[in-house]
Amino acid sequence: MSDLIVSTLTQGLIYALLSYGVYITYSVLDFPDLTVDSSFPLGAAVTAILLLGGVDPWLTLLCAAGAGALAGLCTGLIHVRLGVRDLLAGIITMTALSSVNLLIAGSNVTVERAVDTIFTSAPVMALLGDLTLSARKLIVALVLAVVVKLLLDLYFRTKSGLLLRAVGDNGTLVTTLAQNKGNMKVLGVVIANALVALCGGVLCQEQRSYSAVMGIGQVVFGLATVIIGISLIRFFTRSKVSQSLRKVRGLRFLATPQGTTAVLLGSILYKFCIQIAINAGLPANMLKFITAALFLLVLVIAGRKGEEIIHA
Repeated sequence: MSDLIVSTLTQGLIYALLSYGVYITYSVLDFPDLTVDSSFPLGAAVTAILLLGGVDPWLTLLCAAGAGALAGLCTGLIHVRLGVRDLLAGIITMTALSSVNLLIAGSNVTVERAVDTIFTSAPVMALLGDLTLSARKLIVALVLAVVVKLLLDLYFRTKSGLLLRAVGDNGTLVTTLAQNKGNMKVLGVVIANALVALCGGVLCQEQRSYSAVMGIGQVVFGLATVIIGISLIRFFTRSKVSQSLRKVRGLRFLATPQGTTAVLLGSILYKFCIQIAINAGLPANMLKFITAALFLLVLVIAGRKGEEIIHA
C-alpha cells in the first residue's frame, strides 16, 4: 500500500508540471489551447530519442521544453499573426504535431534499463543513492514541481508576468500601457506548452517509455486539476478556520494562496481519485473514461460551469 501511495504521489507531482501549463492558458490567458494534447507526447518523444542517443537526461528535459515552446509559438503565431481563433489555432497545431511526433519517434519507444534517466543520473545517485528507486522518483518529482512553482510565482511578480496576467482579464489595459497584447499571448502560450512538454519528458523518463497516444485527454486532466485546486483553495480560504488563521502571524499565506499552489494540490488529489477508482475494480483500460467522469463530477459538485470557476 505504501508503494502505491508513493507512486501515485509521484505521478501527481509530475503531472503538476502539465497543470501549471494549463493554468497559464485557461486561467491566466483565457486561451483554450488544445495544443497540450500533442505538445505533451512531443516532449516525451524528444526525450526518448535523445536518451537512446546518449544525451544527458537533464539536458533532454531542456530540449523537450524547447520543443514544447516551439509548438506553443506556432499556436500563438497562428492565432495572433494570422487571425485564426484561439481554439482553432490549437487544433491546427495539435493535428500537425501528431505527424511530427510520429516522425520523431514513431508510435512507441522503450528506453532500456541500461540508459540513465534523471532518477538514476550521477548527481541524483550521489545525493540519494542510498534510497530506493521509488523514493528517488518521489523526491526528484517533488523538487521539480516545487522549483517550477516558485519560478512561476517569481515570474508572475515581474513586469512581464503582471502584463501576462492582465491580458486575460483586460487586454485593453495592456494596450493602454503601450504593450502589444498579442505578443504577450504568444509568450504565455509558449511558456505553457514548454511546461507541458517538460511534463511529458519527465514522465517518459519515469516510465521509460513513449507512446504516440499518451497525450490523449491531457487537456481534460489539466482542466480538472485546475478546477479542483481552485475550488478547494477557495473553500478553504472562505471557511471559518481560514479566517482564524489570518490572525495568526506566519500563516497569512494560507489565506491568500497562489494559483500555482492550487493546481499543484489539485493534480495530486486528482491522481489519487483516479487511483482509488482503479483500486475499486475498474479496469485500467477505462482510465480515460474515469478521467472524463471525474471531470464531469467536479463540474457538477462545483455547481457552475468550469469556465466560470477558472476565470472568476
